[in-house]
Amino acid sequence: MPVFLLEEELLEFPPVHLAELDGLLAVGGDLSINRLLLAYRHGIFPWYSADEPILWYCPKNRFVIYPENFHASKSLQKLYHKGIYSYTINQNFDAVIQACSQINRKDQDGTWITDEMMQAYSKLFKEGYALSIEVWNHKKELVGGLYGVLLNRFFAGESMFSKESNTSKLAMYHLIQQDIIDLIDCQFHTEHLESLGGIYIPLNTYLTTLNKLAK
Repeated sequence: MPVFLLEEELLEFPPVHLAELDGLLAVGGDLSINRLLLAYRHGIFPWYSADEPILWYCPKNRFVIYPENFHASKSLQKLYHKGIYSYTINQNFDAVIQACSQINRKDQDGTWITDEMMQAYSKLFKEGYALSIEVWNHKKELVGGLYGVLLNRFFAGESMFSKESNTSKLAMYHLIQQDIIDLIDCQFHTEHLESLGGIYIPLNTYLTTLNKLAK
């Protein structure tokens, strides 16, 4: 099945059921706020490297976390309440995305968080469509966090980072504690996210939930 080529002048995507087995749906377009919002509201997200055109994905099965099923071990809960770290929301979005872009990840050559991606999501944040969680140590250093797209009660997690042990998990746990979301879209499976309660759900189930939450 051919991958669809998007034109910058046309704000549209092909039907998501036409995606390849690996989830690749379309190539090209741009990272404007309107296109990104259109994509996320239809279960589509960009994921590509700096030397590639923009690639748009919609996996056949979606890896998600339901907040009520988030797995917080007793040791994580104890660490969260111990007072070693402090937590903020939306206090330094740009620093969080920058830190995420610098993390070395298994089986990845470089980062998919390009300068173009950082600028695009920063614009989303300024318009109220993205969120960051910051974790600070006692020296007031940013040591963990996460960011993603927020559409009402739906959160598409984009990336997280840890500079000290478990601080990305603490960021996720802090987000869960706010009771502002009903679904976390993890997009792709990782062992780390699975350990936190991530599961696969069929695309139709995912899209039905997305349509209810992202309005």
